Amino acid sequence: MAVKPQKTVRSIDEFKTQLHRHGLKATRPRIAVHTVMMELVHASPDQIVEKFRENGIKVTVASVYNILSELSDNHIYARRLSAAGKMFFDAIPEPHVHMYDRENHTFRDVVDDELSAIVAEHLGRRKFKGYTIEDIDIQFVARPTKRKK
Repeated sequence: MAVKPQKTVRSIDEFKTQLHRHGLKATRPRIAVHTVMMELVHASPDQIVEKFRENGIKVTVASVYNILSELSDNHIYARRLSAAGKMFFDAIPEPHVHMYDRENHTFRDVVDDELSAIVAEHLGRRKFKGYTIEDIDIQFVARPTKRKK
């Protein structure tokens, strides 16, 4: 099982190329959502709507959710579910390691190619009856440390 290299958020041009590759048009709403995701990387539809509203743009959560879901269904983005049951989207769909902050309900990328390689190699030697491993999703669940002053 090969480990894909750590990726970054796609530029607008790369994003447009991905859209066209999947038969989707580079509409203004999709470009606007991706522009916000370039900054946030991991976000819920609510967080994106909040960013739009800060800039005086009116949009519904349902519209943003539909765009994000379509991008995720086409593997342009990935879905991440928080422990609170809230859907987040990841602008980097390639496999990579995450740390989930249980208290603040945020995701953060962890660059650890060695860990990814070890897990991929180990699972590549394993067989799971009736299943084929398609992807590896490593996520640490963490809580902020309380530092004494």
